[in-house]
Amino acid sequence: MQFTSSSIGRKILMAITGQAMVLFAVVHLLGNSSIFGWLNGGINAYAEHLHSMPLPIIIGFRLVLLAMVCVHIWFGITLTIENRGGRPQQYAVKSTQKATFASENMIWTGTLIGLFLAYHLAHFTFQVINPETAALKNLVPLHNEMVPNVLGMVVAGFKNFFVSLIYAGAMVALFLHLSHGIQSFFQTMGWSCDKSQPLLVKFGTLVALGLFLGYVTIPLTIFAGILKG
Repeated sequence: MQFTSSSIGRKILMAITGQAMVLFAVVHLLGNSSIFGWLNGGINAYAEHLHSMPLPIIIGFRLVLLAMVCVHIWFGITLTIENRGGRPQQYAVKSTQKATFASENMIWTGTLIGLFLAYHLAHFTFQVINPETAALKNLVPLHNEMVPNVLGMVVAGFKNFFVSLIYAGAMVALFLHLSHGIQSFFQTMGWSCDKSQPLLVKFGTLVALGLFLGYVTIPLTIFAGILKG
C-alpha cells in the first residue's frame, strides 16, 4: 500500500504495465501479420490456433491484460492530476528544453488509444460492429474443418474508408505515446543516464515507428486493394 501511495511507486507500476503492453503489441502484430500469408492458412489459421487453447488460459490471459490496462490508465490519470495540481499557477516562462509534443500530450494520446481499444474489441473481438461480416457467422474451410473467416471480416472492415481512417489515426496516437513512453520507462526505472538517454530516445522512437508501420500497413493495403480476401 505504501508503494502505491507514493508517486514513485505509481510511476514504476505505470512503467512496468506500459512495457508489458508494448510487448503484447509486438506479439499481436506478429500474429496479425499472418494476414500477408507467411503462415500456412494465413490469419484464419492464426486465429483458430489461438481459440483452440484451453479456455481457462484464454480467460486468465485476458484478465491479466485487462488488469494491466486498468492499472496503467488509473495511475496515468491520477499522476497527471497530481502533477497539474502541484502547480496551480502557470509558470511565467514555460520551459520546453526537454519537452516534446509526445511527452506533453501523453494523457491525450493515451485517451485516444483507450477509446480505440474499445472500438477495436467491439469490431474484431466481440464482432458487434458490422455483424453481417462477423467471422463467427461466416465459416470457411481450413485443413479439413470449418473455421471463422477472420480474413474476410478484416478485409470487409478495412475496405470502408472511415474504418481504415480510424485505425490509421489510432496508430498515429500509438506512435506518439510509445515514442515517449518507451524511453520514459528506462528513466523511471533508473536505468538511464545522460550518455545513454539520447540512445534510448532513438530506440523508443524506432520501436514506436516499427509498430506504427506494421499495424498501419494492414488497413492501408486492404483499402488500396493490394491485399484481398
